[in-house]
Amino acid sequence: MSSETILHSAQFNPKVKQYWLVLWLLVASVTLFGIVFIPVIAIVVWLVSGRMLAAMSATLSEKKLFVKRGILVRTEKTIPLDKITDVGLTQGPLMRVFGIHQLSFETAGQSGTGALVSLIGVVDAQQFREAILAQKERLAEHQQTQSDSLSQPSDQALLARLVEVVERIDTRLKHLEQRSD
Repeated sequence: MSSETILHSAQFNPKVKQYWLVLWLLVASVTLFGIVFIPVIAIVVWLVSGRMLAAMSATLSEKKLFVKRGILVRTEKTIPLDKITDVGLTQGPLMRVFGIHQLSFETAGQSGTGALVSLIGVVDAQQFREAILAQKERLAEHQQTQSDSLSQPSDQALLARLVEVVERIDTRLKHLEQRSD
């Protein structure tokens, strides 16, 4: 992560482990093959889900969102706030039972459809979403202010340009006077 100031770090709800467990048990129970392995699936999902939850992080800085996750394949994404086009908040029926949400981030220029990154189980997901959108807006306003100040010449630069134009006019007038004599 860069030296930017950290504005907000996401915390993850431990109920995500239970959600993943129930989800996998539901998937296993609808397949003939999965029913036999329900006890194994339950143990594996419970053990792995704790590690997955511990490996997840999301940190909001002044200009970027940093997301880390994964156990075997560790993924780290840095998403510039000015590239985020949408921050989706989803809560399916099973998620509702556990009181968790999924945040999904879409960016300008991403290939394919769907979210570039999604996080499940962020505590106060609505608040984290609002913090990201508010910082994105502050950053856009700051960039616009800087752009406006750069596009408008300073008083000194304007005065220098005006003096230069007056000197050229004066030189031409002198040149015309010498021709007419």
